[in-house]
Amino acid sequence: MTEVKDAGPFERILTVALDAEAIAAGKKSAATRLSKDAKIKGFRPGKAPLKVVESMVGAETFRKEAIDDALPKALAAAIVAANLSPAVYPRLEDMRDAGDGVEVDVRITLWPTLDRLPDFTGRRVTIERPEVTEADVDAQIERMRDQFADLEDVSREAFDGDFVLVDMKTVLDGAEFAAGSANDMLYEVGSNALLQGMDEALRGSGAGAIGRFESVLPVAFGEQGGQKVTVNTLVKQVKAKRLPEVTDEWVAEASEFDTVAEMRAELARQMLEIRVRMARGRLADQAVADAVVDLDLALPDALIDAEMDSVFHRFAHRLESQGIPFDQYLSLTGQDQAAFVSDLRSQAELNLRTRILLEAVAESEGIEVTSEELEQTITALAAAARTPLEEYRKALSEGAQEETLSGDILRRKAADRLAELAIPVDEDGNVIELPEIEVPVSVASDEAAEDGDEAGTAPEDDEQGLEPAEVQE
Repeated sequence: MTEVKDAGPFERILTVALDAEAIAAGKKSAATRLSKDAKIKGFRPGKAPLKVVESMVGAETFRKEAIDDALPKALAAAIVAANLSPAVYPRLEDMRDAGDGVEVDVRITLWPTLDRLPDFTGRRVTIERPEVTEADVDAQIERMRDQFADLEDVSREAFDGDFVLVDMKTVLDGAEFAAGSANDMLYEVGSNALLQGMDEALRGSGAGAIGRFESVLPVAFGEQGGQKVTVNTLVKQVKAKRLPEVTDEWVAEASEFDTVAEMRAELARQMLEIRVRMARGRLADQAVADAVVDLDLALPDALIDAEMDSVFHRFAHRLESQGIPFDQYLSLTGQDQAAFVSDLRSQAELNLRTRILLEAVAESEGIEVTSEELEQTITALAAAARTPLEEYRKALSEGAQEETLSGDILRRKAADRLAELAIPVDEDGNVIELPEIEVPVSVASDEAAEDGDEAGTAPEDDEQGLEPAEVQE
């Protein structure tokens, strides 16, 4: 007997009956399994008779083990018969005796769908207007000058933008900490590139100056991250940048252009192209975010819990790759566990609502992913990972990640479709005209080929989720 009852939005209670015959088959399986792990005198592992095993573990425990062995097969058949597609692993709700057998109630959580989508055509979405000013071009040229700058010794104190040749000795718990010490290190004052307090200690120092400051090791130092240290410094030299003059001669030498005017025009064009592309990306992201806010959808708790597990799995992987224990992360960011879990739940709900919306848009708009798009994306990801294409493709196949990657592309295309339907406006409500620029195929997630073992949800997610605060990769 199989019975299905509604149990709330996108949830069903499936009742599965196990008769005496099914339990008897389960007892045989349980006896073999249990006897493999137990040392039963006179019998080889896995060969003890059923009655001997039952006597050893007790009749009640043995019957429970038999039901555990028999239920998965019966449940799988019942799910197929009832035409259900669980989004997460079914959860046992109740079990009761029924004659010589048992009846089991299992909660099935389905992947949520939307009955209808609102009309997204003409929705006004606020983004920053993409434009390039003369000051923007000037700043870009200044960065180029900085790249081509020479360093020359100066007999004065160091200020921001100057470089110092410095010896530094870091002391941790009364002993020199080699990983935080260096000799003849060239350091740019004001760059905030190493230790907190270092710029303040070096600013205003001349050659021969000896200094000392207190600091805290960054989380990049792993187990020592967050510990207090004392740093002793000796400035050996002060060097200032000598920037080249912006002339046609310098432009011809440092770039592919012959004149300053040509270079300025091309820089302006390139910067505008980049900003338009970024504006289109922001338009898609904001169009999705606005639509998700308006989404009236009750999510099953089991689905949220599964997505929370998935988000935390990826988050913990990032922390581990940076050598940061979870407790240390909470301490460094000033969070308690309750606040972290609350943020985790909010992120999980946002991920689910976003994915459900985009998949509904893709279905409504007839959006599909072509084999050419998938191949272009795989090629681009392999190049970005500096991995031979066939090796990368094999890794995707072994990790069953091509379907995940295809889902990422599908949802990105759905987001782009929402952007096409929207009207971009600036903060004052003025319509923004975005010129057409050819954009290469891209995916929404940078983890598509890396995280293939997220537990929980049936459709893989493409949201980045929580990020380690101030310790981004």
